[in-house]
Amino acid sequence: MSATAPLAHQERQIAPQAAPAPPRPGKPRRRRPRRPRWPGVVLVLVALVMAVPILYVVSLSLRSRDDVLNGGLLPSALFWRNWPDAFRAVDLAHYALNSWAVAAGSVVLTLVIAVPGAYCTARAGRGGARLASLVLSSYCAPPVVAVLPLFFLLRTLDLDNTVTGLALVDGLANVPVAIWLLDGFVRRVPREVEEAAWLDGLGSAATLRRIVLPLIGPGVAAAALICFFLSYNEFLFALSFAQDSGSQTLPVLLSLFQGDKNVEFGQQAVVSLVGIAPVYLLAVAAQRRLVAGLTTGAVK
Repeated sequence: MSATAPLAHQERQIAPQAAPAPPRPGKPRRRRPRRPRWPGVVLVLVALVMAVPILYVVSLSLRSRDDVLNGGLLPSALFWRNWPDAFRAVDLAHYALNSWAVAAGSVVLTLVIAVPGAYCTARAGRGGARLASLVLSSYCAPPVVAVLPLFFLLRTLDLDNTVTGLALVDGLANVPVAIWLLDGFVRRVPREVEEAAWLDGLGSAATLRRIVLPLIGPGVAAAALICFFLSYNEFLFALSFAQDSGSQTLPVLLSLFQGDKNVEFGQQAVVSLVGIAPVYLLAVAAQRRLVAGLTTGAVK
């Protein structure tokens, strides 16, 4: 017994172990679909096409007048004198400050009128829809039709050749656009929210200020940015109502470089870049708010 026990123990150790059970077949992993690359390529091409005018203006700012008249897209030699000459010829900071003051003042006036106006058009039923159409129909006539009556109006109010007068005209001119933009945002606010505010004792004005206005905040921001850009780039009213250099804006300054015989293309390009740069940075910084306001609305 003592001799066979070690042998049996050795046979147990030498005996092959049972093969492990095969793994259970699991769910096949889903491969993520590869995103096509052509949308990115298209976006790059579109960005390049959109950047061509700005790049051409940069090229003009670095070329002499003779080089510009000879044609071509790129400068034959860099001409840096246009930049200091443009800053010495005119007070760019003064004109830029006028443009920003006119645009900011007009936006404030536009929103003060357009927010309650959009609330009325959105909540007044068929009458409100007709009012919105009537207000927007003012854009059917060309702006030059309003130059003469607005000129006499500003002259009567003693606001001609003033930044305040330009802000007043631009602010009133942008009211139809702001009402058209804000009308849809107000319509997305549930009426039940306003009815609950009325039950709490709030009036119509307080409901608009404390309940509706915070809900349409993205729409107000989008409308403010669009109206700011419209006022900043406005030329006809600024040329007609600002004959004094103390109230003229950058678009009017650009037209002053058009002389009788000689045109300073390089200096004009410098002024254009100085006017474009801050507004471009503002548009890039507010891009998300602008897109979100125009696409998603106030109530999701």
